[in-house]
Amino acid sequence: MAGFLLSNDPIPVTDFPCFAVGEGAEVRFLGTVRGQEDGHAISGIEYSAYLPMAEKMLAEMMVEGAQQKAIHDAFIQHRLGFVAAEEPSILIRVRSRHSAEAFELCHWYLKEIKSRVPIWKQPIFL
Repeated sequence: MAGFLLSNDPIPVTDFPCFAVGEGAEVRFLGTVRGQEDGHAISGIEYSAYLPMAEKMLAEMMVEGAQQKAIHDAFIQHRLGFVAAEEPSILIRVRSRHSAEAFELCHWYLKEIKSRVPIWKQPIFL
């Protein structure tokens, strides 16, 4: 499961692969496009990225997580292109031995993506 994907493809929300030996917890964060931005209705968000840098930063983040955090398996998918309101734009899936670790790691990945990875959003107002 480890890895990441930047893609225009929809995010599957019903995929439940088997746990590996030693894994006892899975946390999933599914972020969806809200129908409003700054109090104004939107039809969706156009996501763009500088792919070479975004992929490099995600790869570095995955290595950092593997080296500096509890033993875990993580997968990140972030949509690019137009994502309509109420559709998922990001999925972070973390598996680890214990639930507290999984929650902490999921939060860490989300925070790092938002602060380090060059992915931009442009709301499309109605």
